[in-house]
Amino acid sequence: MSSSSSSSSRSLTAARPGRRAVVTSAAAAAGLLFTGGAGIGRAQARPAGDVTVRLPAPTGPHRIGVTTLWLVDHRRRDPWDHSIPVREVVVTVVYPARTVRGYPRAPQMTRTAAAAFRDIDVRIHHLPASGVDWAATLSHAHTGAPAQAVRRPVLVYSPGGGDPRTLGTGLAEELASHGHVVVTVDHPGDASVVEFPNTTTYRRKPFRTTVFRDDPRKDPRCARIMIDARVADLRFVLDQLAELAAGRNPDALGRALPEHLGRALDLRRVGCYGHSAGGTAVAEAMYEDHRIAAAVDLEGYLDHPPHTPGRVGELYPVARYGVDRPLLLLRTDGFIGDPEAKKELKRSWSAMRGCPRRRRIDQAAHWVFTDYAAIAPQLQTAGLMRADTRRALVGTLTPTASIPTVRHAVRSFFTRLSV
Repeated sequence: MSSSSSSSSRSLTAARPGRRAVVTSAAAAAGLLFTGGAGIGRAQARPAGDVTVRLPAPTGPHRIGVTTLWLVDHRRRDPWDHSIPVREVVVTVVYPARTVRGYPRAPQMTRTAAAAFRDIDVRIHHLPASGVDWAATLSHAHTGAPAQAVRRPVLVYSPGGGDPRTLGTGLAEELASHGHVVVTVDHPGDASVVEFPNTTTYRRKPFRTTVFRDDPRKDPRCARIMIDARVADLRFVLDQLAELAAGRNPDALGRALPEHLGRALDLRRVGCYGHSAGGTAVAEAMYEDHRIAAAVDLEGYLDHPPHTPGRVGELYPVARYGVDRPLLLLRTDGFIGDPEAKKELKRSWSAMRGCPRRRRIDQAAHWVFTDYAAIAPQLQTAGLMRADTRRALVGTLTPTASIPTVRHAVRSFFTRLSV
């Protein structure tokens, strides 16, 4: 899938003049990414406490608001815990705000979510076990701010397998600041941690942690459940957004919504994007659901894992038959995985029917599509992450190049929904 092996694949950081301009212009604007006293990739001073990492500021003209919804599907049992008789989904909605005056900035993670993140994701991604206050990072969105009463294109995000939706905060805020309503989805039982607003008779804790103990693609049955559940979750979220747009409140507790939130949704213009397993899910969801007008797969497989090592896995229908709507396949040159896993990714993408757009980001690795693109370099500069760990996580491309490059690729692709 490199630019040399496919005429439809392009490297976003290749040395040709036209393509280098993408990164050069992105880097020129990157000085605006991080606000505050510290420079790019430089962690805040920690004279007596833990480091607080910062997220890149959105570059669009709109100030943004944010709210969280607890959505309950009474037609489905939970696929991971059969004692739960319904399927719960938690989403964050980020949107252009009419005003943010008097509305506080939301944290990237709550204290509860940050504690679970520290216990789970630190182990998975080899993050520092101490020295970072994960709950102290602020987003750039303002909790409960009134929405602009203007119909906006809607983008739905599905994170990587085992990842929480909060690791997609930076890109979601960027897209919202440029005029989209962005809905980020947590898939309970799959995501490392999902926090709920309450307990229930079937769920005694206000949160759930992941059932995964290893890469789910090593277990074909587990991988199938994961993607099937995510596709169903995404379609259910679209159903609930239709309720919201119709003037009803889909939140299971009926909590107050930001003013004009429902009026901000234009469900005639819906796109989806997802990372890794989320990329697989949004591509397949677009194949199954014609409400989705465009999708971006950020390095997600388009095949089931093989039941026998060395054999070929079955392609998802989206790859076997293609789609009649725009699909972008965006990958890195530094995808981390065993050689067989890399071969599976390339084969599934090469077998994709139709003419999806293909792009590659060089000097980058798998989690460059997440907030780790900003976080890992800050941890390395603070002496809390080794260079090889940072390289395996996000690659060697500096955040002054990687963050604007990813943002530009996704935002420009979805511009078609804005017209």
